[in-house]
Amino acid sequence: MTIVDSHCHAGLNWFEPIELLLHQMNANGVNHGVLIQHRGTYDNQYLFECAAQHPGRFAVVGLVDVTQPDAPQALADLAEKGAIGVRFMAEQRWTGPDPLALWSKAAECGLIVSCLGSVEAFASKKFQDLIARFDDLPVVIEHLAGAEPQMPQPYTTYRRALELARYPNTTIKVGGLGEISQRPEVLGPTFAVDNTPPLIEMACETFGPKRMMWGSDYPPVSMREGYRNALQGVSEHPALSRPEDRKWVMRQTALNVFKLADPAAAPD
Repeated sequence: MTIVDSHCHAGLNWFEPIELLLHQMNANGVNHGVLIQHRGTYDNQYLFECAAQHPGRFAVVGLVDVTQPDAPQALADLAEKGAIGVRFMAEQRWTGPDPLALWSKAAECGLIVSCLGSVEAFASKKFQDLIARFDDLPVVIEHLAGAEPQMPQPYTTYRRALELARYPNTTIKVGGLGEISQRPEVLGPTFAVDNTPPLIEMACETFGPKRMMWGSDYPPVSMREGYRNALQGVSEHPALSRPEDRKWVMRQTALNVFKLADPAAAPD
């Protein structure tokens, strides 16, 4: 089965070069990756080079500096160079005369927005009004809407964040169990995490598997449970016991949103 990693990083200044990501993907049968630029880096050239070196394997989601007066033009240039999307922070706005100009420009350029933020930011009326305003702009909510393992029950703020599912232009990324669980103090001989809250189940109930996608968060995931366990922890999650649901979360949603081809050949 084709597998798509909708959230991975590569770089020469931070994180790891593309060769190490490819090793993990190839070792675990992952066909496609969506390269997400990390915060603070606005030169996206390396990601474009990675995509060019491995045709059809990667899509690029770049970053622009919202504090710069030429940010809208930089966003247009990003699209011109072949980026499929742009990464925005949920609470960030352009510092120019129209704070929402970058959102408008992203829609105009046909880009996808991959959005990072805290659960409080995603739950806010301000952000939900923004999503409603740009209802023709695909918005992918990263990291289970900022969910964290220490969130207090009954997860009131997280439930409000999941109300973003009411907007059909939204989808949501789910990472490994290490993002939402407590790491054991002593690592046992088999993989297991402690006190995993029902956050994936709640996302399934609101968004549904057809609007969810797996993303490893490599290489930060290596400091949690590791790439393989992140993949298996989601693909084997009880909430996705139906093969059809697993198909959507592990491949089809990301293939559709990021306009990736389902390859017939094995990975390079």
